Amino acid sequence: MSYTVAVRALCEFSAKVGDLDLRFTPSPTAQEGIAGHRRVVARRGAGYEAEVALQGQYQSLCVRGRADGYDPVRNRLEEIKTHRGDLARQPHNHRQLHWAQAKVYAWLLCQARGLETIDVALVYLDVDSDRQTLISEEHSASDLQRFFEVQCQRFLVWAEVQQQRLVERDRDLKALGFPYPQFRQGQRQLAETLYKAVSTGRCLMAQASTGIGKTLGTLFPLLKAMAPQQLDKVFFLTAKTPGRALALDALRQITAATPQPALRTLELIARDKACEYPANACHGESCPLARGFYDRLHAAREEAARRPLLDKAVLREVALAHQVCPYYLGQEMARWADVLVADYNYYFDAHALLHALTQANQWRVAVLVDEAHNLVERGRGMYSASLDQGQLASLRQSKPPGVGSALERLNRQWNALYKAQQAPYQTLDRLPEDFLRTLAQCIGLIQERLEQAPGEVDPALLQFFFQALQFTRVAELFDDHFIFDVTLRTGPRKRRLSTLCLRNVVPARLLGPRMQAARSVTLFSATLSPRHYYADLLGMPTDTAWLEVAAPFRAEQLAVRIVSEVSTRYRERQASLEPIVELIAEQYRARPGNYLAFFSSFEYLGQVATLLAERYPAIPRWEQAPGMDEGAREAFLKRFVPDGKGVGFAVLGGAFGEGVDLPGSRLIGAFVATLGLPQVNPVNEQFKQRLGRQFGAGFDYAYLYPGVRKVIQAAGRVIRGDQDRGVLLLIDERFAEPRVQQMFPAWWQTGGE
Repeated sequence: MSYTVAVRALCEFSAKVGDLDLRFTPSPTAQEGIAGHRRVVARRGAGYEAEVALQGQYQSLCVRGRADGYDPVRNRLEEIKTHRGDLARQPHNHRQLHWAQAKVYAWLLCQARGLETIDVALVYLDVDSDRQTLISEEHSASDLQRFFEVQCQRFLVWAEVQQQRLVERDRDLKALGFPYPQFRQGQRQLAETLYKAVSTGRCLMAQASTGIGKTLGTLFPLLKAMAPQQLDKVFFLTAKTPGRALALDALRQITAATPQPALRTLELIARDKACEYPANACHGESCPLARGFYDRLHAAREEAARRPLLDKAVLREVALAHQVCPYYLGQEMARWADVLVADYNYYFDAHALLHALTQANQWRVAVLVDEAHNLVERGRGMYSASLDQGQLASLRQSKPPGVGSALERLNRQWNALYKAQQAPYQTLDRLPEDFLRTLAQCIGLIQERLEQAPGEVDPALLQFFFQALQFTRVAELFDDHFIFDVTLRTGPRKRRLSTLCLRNVVPARLLGPRMQAARSVTLFSATLSPRHYYADLLGMPTDTAWLEVAAPFRAEQLAVRIVSEVSTRYRERQASLEPIVELIAEQYRARPGNYLAFFSSFEYLGQVATLLAERYPAIPRWEQAPGMDEGAREAFLKRFVPDGKGVGFAVLGGAFGEGVDLPGSRLIGAFVATLGLPQVNPVNEQFKQRLGRQFGAGFDYAYLYPGVRKVIQAAGRVIRGDQDRGVLLLIDERFAEPRVQQMFPAWWQTGGE
């Protein structure tokens, strides 16, 4: 049984020792790294070989990769690394890992070309100063061979166990049965279509309403496809925490039918939610779980590998038992899990772990995107950035050591950007090169300060530093799919200040390659219409399959009433308050129970709730508040008890507009007093213009489709099962328009007033 591993993956497994240490970061971006490698290679002489493909064998282990460069005249193999900051402050174990990679490549080259000795060099390029540092050592082929074999032996002991587990996994998955006697209505169709899509290497967009069991109906067929399609990993990606919980629960149901299946599942969470010492920095001198992390990692990894389901709680238990960081143990176990349940950003973000591992290891993966309608806004957010001059003004007043003059220079360049600007909001067609150059210099100086005295850096300076980094990285991607804008405001002492924003409008160019990198990507949601809107903005391949699963509900389960006599437009909002209150009270009298009432803003919500309390104090009510934490959100939902009575007021598109399950008598109706259109403002008008130029339907893409989608999601809270009954009041004259109604679910039957 053979096993293939990349040189980098081999060394990261076998050669890492000592502390977890993130002080010598952030590293250059991928684009900066590629450009830096090219600059180093371009300066080498004639005959220099770049990207040398190499491969070698140790027992059943095949090791392969591409060495950065080889100079046959000097007989020197080079491992090129880009960096920022003072190289002398690079942690020792970082350098050790680089030497390990270089030595493995050197042995593979000696073996391939019959060399008895070779000069092995690390070449470090500072991407800011463009200065090279070369460190070299001469090694005999026999010494390099011994080093290579030691690394391989360490890895092979682990790899053989993993390989045997994969054989058992595929055997178990072939025998896996559906966890229930039969599929729900529509669930089998979803499962079969997805199985065919992954079998043919196509992507799939599936629109399926709540109630058919989408999570189970997508995970089960992919697990059945793992062995025949030779899938290495399945990624289940969600927008919110409840989605992860549903996926983990579905996996428990599936695997319960097979005693101790060899399948390994891992839940990945954000670093701030996994951190045990949030006040400490990520290095051994500050955090006890970072100190000696790599020395204890092997034992922690061994124990974690014995747990079939590594959710947040289990991963933390294992990590703390071995005194290692739970977050970084999870990052390590991502290499050895079969099903990974994580947030969208773990695959779609610019620096996404799962995508990087997929590329580096050439994994064959299938991706499930839960509640995929959220990916448009989330994708835009991943590739957008902003800088606030007010933050810079505060930093300039505090005069942080070593960077004061750089902050002043940056402020002068910032002021020059909008010197002649009269309007509060303005877009610019080109990025300001002088400003970006000064910003990069400022980042470099703050980086030096971080390396020299990491414990003395002001948190406000650190926050600005990371925002500035994100801004420069997004600037590298800037093209016609972005908007660069400057928003002016009056600050303290009537000084003009501005906010700079790089806003991604169409994430397709950035997300599309992630779709192509997988064997298959399935987007599923109750609201993926119109199909072309999501396909255009998310960069779906042209051969993407489409499935619309018929809803399991009947029209008589939901009484849909359109109240077209009331307008909720901003200019008529005051006049709408009394009619809406009367509608709520009338419906409550006719059928007492629990209701949700959705509005376009907290202000509007508060006005209606206040008037309802004045006129009908006997109707219980509770309200969503801005910035509710998890506990407050749970308390809001706990008011919806079975056979309860009252009205919960919420903002459309907020925490309670989707992903909330209140079956049976916990919720018997909803009022939606808004079409859900995004606010008309200069930013959204720019989006409309840009989308109109690209797709010819600017208003629809910027306003109508996102708005109606939020309405349908909110309405979907009412009917959750086959036996549910409820009412939906759509309150606005625009709900009567045919182009709006054609976006409604097919099973709705609307009635007006």
